Amino acid sequence: MKLNTPRWWYVRDRDHARVTRTVLKPLGWIWANVTARRIARTVPVDPGCAVISVGNLTVGGSGKTPVARETLRLLRAAGVEAQGLSRGYGGRLEGPVRVDPEAHTAADVGDEPLMLALDAPVWISRDRVAGAMAAQAEGALALVLDDGHQNPALSKTVSLIIVDGETRNDEWPFGDGSVFPSGPMREPLKAGLARADAVVVMLPTDLETADLELLAVFDGLPIFVARLTPEGPPPPGPQVGFAGIAKPWKVERSLKAAGCDLADFVPFPDHAAYSAADMAFLMDRAGVYDAGLITTEKDWVRLTPDQRARVTAWPVVARFEDEAAFTAFLTSRIQSAR
Repeated sequence: MKLNTPRWWYVRDRDHARVTRTVLKPLGWIWANVTARRIARTVPVDPGCAVISVGNLTVGGSGKTPVARETLRLLRAAGVEAQGLSRGYGGRLEGPVRVDPEAHTAADVGDEPLMLALDAPVWISRDRVAGAMAAQAEGALALVLDDGHQNPALSKTVSLIIVDGETRNDEWPFGDGSVFPSGPMREPLKAGLARADAVVVMLPTDLETADLELLAVFDGLPIFVARLTPEGPPPPGPQVGFAGIAKPWKVERSLKAAGCDLADFVPFPDHAAYSAADMAFLMDRAGVYDAGLITTEKDWVRLTPDQRARVTAWPVVARFEDEAAFTAFLTSRIQSAR
């Protein structure tokens, strides 16, 4: 059974949920040790093309997939034959297989690859090396590796870390620094940053500038600022929103910031598969408020065709404040690696 992301993970105050954090600490130490040993013992494989890793230091909710999607767009616009590569989390296919949005469903390949494949060629493969080789054989000159920072299988040309820039109300993207499950970290902050080449800070649409205290954490690494930008306004009239992502409360905030008349909001666990009972509950909530249903594009692709007919997708895309500088950074690294 999947559980919703604990809000206390992203609170800096160590006294918040102190007992729970303390009980779970030993599991975090084990998790961090296993990750470190796996990375240290693996000899990365060069797939014969550039690899741009787009990853997290936390378990999710930073905007990683929108950044991967935008990275693909910018590289392809710059004339680089860039293709996506994902593990295909949540899908039944092991791969390597090229994602076909017309034929595959989220149950086949996962929700994130299905989104990425709307704009560029994307492959899923549990074996990242096999997936990279398949893409390279089909003409890929650069691979955008979605969620690859803790996967050492491939030799990386650029390792990008995506960080949530929300720091208001004592929120902090790394919580108190504890490793899962006592906190949101996949590995200790220092260890993760040591393998990074640059940081992308994702700012909320209603936050003008990044927190200087947060930027100081990255200690000289190149920093690029991006925002999740809606592709259009929410539909008029009252809406009941729902989302199954790592930080569903961010969707609620964004809808309100965009002017949505949000009558209610229902959070679900990340990558939730919406059952008939879930949809019946959501339809009932919408009926109570005489409202429509609205969700993220990532959630919408996990719905069945019948469910989609009852729900409005609200797509958002990542946009860089200085996309020319970000593109130049990537292309220079790709060229120097040839």
